Order: sequence, then structure tokens, then C-alpha cells
Amino acid sequence: MGVLRVQQWSAMDDAARTQILHRGLDDIFDPALRESIGALIDDVRTRGDDAVCDALRRFDGVNISPDHLRVSDDELDSAQIDDALAGAIDDAIAHLRAFNEQQLAHTTGWSAEVEPGLVVGEKIGPITSAGLFTPSGKASYPSVTYQLAVPAQVAGVPHIALVVPPVPGTGGAVDPAVLAVCRTLGIRDVFRVNGPAGIAALGFGTERIPAVRRIVGPGSPAVTLAQVEMQRHGVTTMMLLGPTESVVIADHTADPMRCAADLLVEAEHGTDTSVVLITTSADLAAAVDAELDRQVAELPAVRAEACRAALGPNGGGVIVDNLGVATEIANAYAPEHLQIAVADADVESVVDAIEHAGEILIGQHTPFSAANFVIGCPASLPTSGFAQVSSGITAQTFMKRTAVARADATALARMSPSVTALADHEGFPAHAAAIRRRG
Repeated sequence: MGVLRVQQWSAMDDAARTQILHRGLDDIFDPALRESIGALIDDVRTRGDDAVCDALRRFDGVNISPDHLRVSDDELDSAQIDDALAGAIDDAIAHLRAFNEQQLAHTTGWSAEVEPGLVVGEKIGPITSAGLFTPSGKASYPSVTYQLAVPAQVAGVPHIALVVPPVPGTGGAVDPAVLAVCRTLGIRDVFRVNGPAGIAALGFGTERIPAVRRIVGPGSPAVTLAQVEMQRHGVTTMMLLGPTESVVIADHTADPMRCAADLLVEAEHGTDTSVVLITTSADLAAAVDAELDRQVAELPAVRAEACRAALGPNGGGVIVDNLGVATEIANAYAPEHLQIAVADADVESVVDAIEHAGEILIGQHTPFSAANFVIGCPASLPTSGFAQVSSGITAQTFMKRTAVARADATALARMSPSVTALADHEGFPAHAAAIRRRG
């Protein structure tokens, strides 16, 4: 048995096509989980830091007092990582700044005279505060910290707070690599908390954890559901970040070894991951499957299990008649991560045909891992088909737009009949009077 579940698109029935495109949010919206998270949120709202500490004790096995929720300056300043990792973090931060500064340079306020005497436009500026969530538990995620924090800083958010669960089995210690990122970026409001309780604490504010207006960051279904639930309390979040996923569109020119290696990047995250190869070449699919078999055998057992699930029952290989069909499937899937590995002559047309993807990586010198860690494009991206309606976390995530308008007497006189007609129809006499009283 190979690793890759291979199917021919033209031979698949509707049920099979729906199955490979579906990445549900069932775990996030499990009724029992929703009830549990709702109770936790209410507890944090009522009891503040005491509830946060209780959640740490109950879910993370960490027993600390409220005075120790905040990571101390000494912990931040003394966090040690090796030189290679420190250099990699600096490299990644530089790329992220470059990407987001370029984006911000193209995100400017504007004004235009749309008719004589009427000028409209927008004023664009940062939100007042942001809360960032860095997951912990399965692995160390300093990359998530800088992927969230750098865009917020480039946007100019004046107040940034970060919450991160402590490393399991350490009695409350926070990943030193995460702390090193915070130190490098000058972020000092860092708190060791259980994930869902931390989301609630950021939303409400507690005795020691400041309230923010927008919370972003990937996590478990419980963390994601906590973000969804906190929107009922006036906090904004960006998207539902479910299990990771990727799609590779490849033709006969793709190198099977590299293709297999790139498919495994997202596949190794977990058994709920979905990874799909869409190819015009049955020979490539077979060669990639052989490579996958070899490469998966070299992985630790837990990663190998995740890869077999992601590329088997959760995803697989889809053979299509042409690249046009490949892009149609990719758009229907709306993947978090998309790589295009086709002949140079076809790259432009394939990229032009892609309408829905969190990111598009072109060529086999642009692997998912490079984008996840260093390239500078956003790596916190919409999953589960949300790439059809939302984007990754960038500086624009932390910006808001305010409309600005100015009319002179001539422009107002020209618009007045339309204003009063609409006000009269909708039954708002004061709206109309504001026009008629001006004469």
C-alpha cells in the first residue's frame, strides 16, 4: 500500500469529489466543547485571574498564583537559544518586515472629488490594541509569534499583548524561543495561560491581563472556538484557523522527490491535516507515491502517522485531464497553502486562474517550509475553504478605515432631492428635515 490515495477526477462521483474537498469544522463546533468553552469564558469574565489560574491547573497541570501569570522581565531577558536559531529568527523577522512594509506602502489614505463640490475618501490607521496567541504543547512555535507580532508592529498598533501556554511538564516555564522573539521585538506584555482562558482574558481584561480589541492566532479547536465565542462580547477575530492543509498542482515536468518532500511539509502537522496533489500526469503521481513511501519511512512515528492520514483518507492524489480542471478543483478547495509546479510556459496562466488560496508559491524552489518560516509572506492563513472570503494575517489585519467626506452647498443641493425621497420612503422625518430646514 502506498501513502498517496490516488483517484481519477473524471471517474469520481459527486460523493467522492465532495469528500476530498471537505475539511469540516465539526470538532470546533462540537456541542459539548462549545458548552465547556462557554462555561470557561463566563468563569473568566466573573472571576478574572483566579479563573485563569484554575484553568491552568485543570488543563495544563500548572499551579501558579495570579502574580506569576505575567512573564517577568528577568525571564524575558534571560531566555537563551542557540546562535543558529537566533540568526534564523532575525532572518525571518527581516523578511516579514520587508513584506509588510511594502504592503503598508500600498495601503494609503485617499480622497477624490466624485462630483463638483463633493470630496470623499478614507483615513487609514492602526487599531488600538491586539492580542496574539501562540500555541504550545505539540511543539515549539516561535515562528507563530513573529508571524503575528511583526505585522501588528508594522501596522503601528500601540498596545500588543501575547498569551502562550507554558511548556508541558515544566511547572509553568514558557518556551525560551518564544520569549526570545518577544525580547527581539520589544514585546513585554507576555502571559503564561491556558489557551481558551487566555483568549477570554484578553477579551475581557483581568486584574493583570489587559483587554484588547482584536485577537488573532492559530490553535486547537478549543482555542478557535474561544475566539468565535468572544466575538459575542465585542472582540474581533480574523478567521477560523482549523487544521492545516495544502494543495500542489503539478504536471509531468515536476521533480517527484521535491514534490513528495513538499507534500509532507503540511502533512506532518497532525492526523487531521489534509494534503492534496492535483496532477495531469499519472506517471508523476506514481513516482511521487514511491518517493512518499521512502520519505515517510524516515520520519518519527508520530509524524509518519500524520502524513499517512493527510495523504490518504484526508486527501490524496487527483489525476486530471488538463491544468484547467486542476485550477477549477483548487479554487473549489480554496487551500490554505498552494504550490504550483508546472512547466514555465504554463505558470502564468495557472496563477491567473487561481482565485481562492491563502498563498500561492510558484515553482519547486519555493517550498511550503520556506514560506512558513522565512520568506515573509503571511503564514497564518485561512483554512477550511475560508480562503474564498478572507486573507492571511498581515499589517492590514491590524488596520482600520475611516470614511471621510466633505460637501459644499452646491453638492448638497444637488443631492437633497435624493436624500429626502429616501428618508420619506423609509419613514425617517428627522433625516429629511435635516435637509429641508437648510432651505
